[in-house]
Amino acid sequence: MVGRVVSRVLTAVMAGMLVIAMAAPASAQVILRDADIEHALRELARPVINAAGLSASRLQILIIKNDKMNAFVADADHVFIHSGLLLRLKDPAELQAVIAHELAHIANGHLARRAANYRSARNAAALGTILAGVAAAAGGGEAAAGLAIGVQSSAQRRFFAHTRAEEASADQSALRYMAANGIDPGAMGDVLELFRGQEVLSVGRQDPYALTHPLSRERIRAVEGYAVAAQDRLQDRPDDMYWFTRAQGKLEAFLRAPSVTLRKVGRKAGQGDITARMRRAIAWHRSPKPQKAIAEITALVAARPNDPYLAELKGQILLESRQFNAAVQAYGKAAALAPRDALVLGGYGRALLAVNTPDNNRRALDVLRKAYARDPFSPQMLRDLGLAHARAGQKGMAALVTAERYALIGRLKDAVPHAKRAEGLLPRGSAGWTRAQDILYAATAAAKQRR
Repeated sequence: MVGRVVSRVLTAVMAGMLVIAMAAPASAQVILRDADIEHALRELARPVINAAGLSASRLQILIIKNDKMNAFVADADHVFIHSGLLLRLKDPAELQAVIAHELAHIANGHLARRAANYRSARNAAALGTILAGVAAAAGGGEAAAGLAIGVQSSAQRRFFAHTRAEEASADQSALRYMAANGIDPGAMGDVLELFRGQEVLSVGRQDPYALTHPLSRERIRAVEGYAVAAQDRLQDRPDDMYWFTRAQGKLEAFLRAPSVTLRKVGRKAGQGDITARMRRAIAWHRSPKPQKAIAEITALVAARPNDPYLAELKGQILLESRQFNAAVQAYGKAAALAPRDALVLGGYGRALLAVNTPDNNRRALDVLRKAYARDPFSPQMLRDLGLAHARAGQKGMAALVTAERYALIGRLKDAVPHAKRAEGLLPRGSAGWTRAQDILYAATAAAKQRR
């Protein structure tokens, strides 16, 4: 339950798990959530996750909206990659090298140092949970909703910094993960080349990755030597290029100006491969030219009827174009094709609520409960679930979910009145009542830490 997770993290943070330094809203960053992109990243990461002996079902790879190049792990279940780094990479092997390196930090036990780093970092900023950054997909033509998680740079550097020995160890493990799957280890050298020379720049001009992942000539030479020795183990991996192009292309279509996307993929409907057509639909949607966007995505869904993420994109475009009934149909198809994807289910529930009939509201509550069970760390989904509970007359649950949403985004002070309301409305000792108690306890603990 989210309440217990928040309470555990805030009160047992000395374990060094799921923590980042918080700062003022002006320096806040955004986690981008998109079901299609996350699926593509899982497909690319699966071979190196397995080689590292980690759980592919537990590990999430999430994108932070930030033009600076960086990647890091905060705990054993999450790898974070800046959008600026993902958009700079040239091929899937480079992305797999980044992921493999971060997974090696998990597999090699480097996170154990975080407890000591935490004691240093907390002197620079107040604390919050990294899971507060896991935001749901939102409207307005954005790839995903922005949840503000503040990151104070000096505290973040202290908390996520690795030693040169750890970097060398992670490199060697990551190279083995790649070679074991026929992925070119030389791609890691190409990634390191992106940061060559940054050590001579002032701290303010360096990319965060260079600050937290020390670079040395010896490190680069070791990577290059291993890559040469592994050349006879390389394999042709065409699916990797497909998923890389799809993830990178969709991310760029949402983050860059529509005119940039249309210059790259052309303006003619139906032109190009799947990714080009998807990017064109997004560009027209954000222009906004809804008729062109809907026509392009409808044709693409017809050509690929078993792709849940194209159906989901169609649902998003229709919903944000205020064609609510059509959006329900598109999202319903996506949910039928991907019934275990919490982000797809969340979008389906949102579309049902937009229609706002008693039957659709009841269906929305059922769908959003399923989304909550699979991913309770989505503020957009929690907002929709709260509305669904309110429309069903379940005031206690509506208050509880609202409290959870505020707690998740780090606004524990705002969560308190809703948690107290839920505490008074829900049966004493029930699961919901206990979750409200957890939030109140977490708020008290956080207030004490700030003193």
